[in-house]
This record gives sequence, C-alpha cells and structure tokens, in this order.
Amino acid sequence: MLDYDKEAGAYDASRGGEPRAEAAAHAVLGLIPDRPGRLLDVACGTGIVTRRLAASRPGMWVAGADLSPNMVRTAAARLPGAVLLADTRRLPFADATFDAVTSIWLLHLLSDPADVRAVVAECARVLRPGGVYVTTVDKAAAHDVGSDIDTVLAPRPRRPARDAADVLTAHAAEHGLQPAGQAAFAGLGQGRSPRSTIADLRRGWFTALPPDDPRVDGFAERLAALPDQDRRRPDPRFGLRSYRKQPATRGQAAGTDGQQQVRGQLSGGRPG
Repeated sequence: MLDYDKEAGAYDASRGGEPRAEAAAHAVLGLIPDRPGRLLDVACGTGIVTRRLAASRPGMWVAGADLSPNMVRTAAARLPGAVLLADTRRLPFADATFDAVTSIWLLHLLSDPADVRAVVAECARVLRPGGVYVTTVDKAAAHDVGSDIDTVLAPRPRRPARDAADVLTAHAAEHGLQPAGQAAFAGLGQGRSPRSTIADLRRGWFTALPPDDPRVDGFAERLAALPDQDRRRPDPRFGLRSYRKQPATRGQAAGTDGQQQVRGQLSGGRPG
C-alpha cells in the first residue's frame, strides 16, 4: 500500500483534482437524503470531497476522519474544527451518532477481509437507524476501460477485490444495512496513458505487483511499445452503493448526546 503521509502533498493533483472531487461529491449527495443532520466522511483524505459535501448541504454538519496525520492536516485546513485522526476500524464516536456515513476510495485499499468487515461494522455502528451509508465499490475494475493498456496489463497478478459490491452487501446485511441505491461517476482526469502507467508500476500503485517484482520490467517494455505514449485513455467510472440502516429494535441503544459531544471528540482527536 502507498504511504499516504508521503502522498498527501501531491494526492489531489495526481487524482483528478477538483473536477473529480466535484463529480464524486455530486454522486454521493444524490444518495443521501437532503435534510438536516450529521455526516461522517471516513478516510476523508485531503478533505477535497468532504469540503464539497459540507458546502452543498449547509443544513448538514459534516465531519471527516482519516488515519494519516498529513492527510488530516490538509483536510483540517479545508474544514477547521471538523476533522480528526482516527482508525476507521475503531471510530471514536458513540453508537448512532450520524445520519450519514461515507467511505470513498477506502475499502479497496484493505488487504485483510477482516479489516473490511470491521470498517463496515463501525460505519453501521455510528449510523442512526434510518441513516445511510455510502461507499465506492469495485474500484479496481473501474480502471479497466477496455483500452490497449488494459490488454497489456491483463496478465498481471491481482488480489481478490475487497470492495466487490456483492461482498460489501453481504457484510452490510450482517449489521442491519440494506441496499438503498446506487450511482456512478467519472474519475475525471484519471484516464491512463502508457507513460503514466509505467510510472505507476514503478511506484507500486499496482498492489499485487510491487516495484521490485521482476515482471514489472516486462510490462513496462510492452507499455512503452504502445502508440501515443502521452495520450490518456478513457477515464474510469466509479461505482457507488448506498445502504440504509434498519430501525432499532426494542432494547437497542438509543441515540447520542448530540452535536456538542461530537465536536468535543473532534477537538480532542486532532493532531497538534
């Protein structure tokens, strides 16, 4: 996995910047009811999407959480007082705190299926009954756009998709989350060129093919032989799924202590 502390400074520019963030936020918001409440964006990264969620829903209080200190610092500059350092597998919030929870471009990064289950469980735990969880699905598959680059890369080793839609739907059901909708958006500016794909191989962006793997040179040579080395092929199209938390049964824990408690947790959790 990439070192996201090191990636923080160049993260947005290397992944479509504001146009991609706008497309992502627009699609996410289409799956979240437009009413007052609280939203948590887990693994918020630089906050480039989180900020748009907040700006587009002034009636909804939006917070972000991320495991990378440098990502948190960047996001906190965009959303002062609303971002904290936290492990998504162990969120520092009480049960049923939020009306919506989002995880955009997170679950595909987790190599251990137990971690995926833990993240989904935590997102469900902090979600209020009737609330909505929205997540990206099948991210790796979205990058296969049927181009000549994909043909070259087809034989590369792949790990099982931890964010496969059917797998996540099963995990969600275990925690009272039922399918509520789906959407898609273009990863604007993320279409691959042969030259950029070679650079990605050398940097270790293909998680099952580390840069020191002897097969990398062979893939790089075949990519270098493709025409139009700097022409980007079509942008990927990312999928989203939403899940609604079913009403609490009698005897389940009820609610939280409100927004003031959440603000207190945020102020206590940010790095100095």
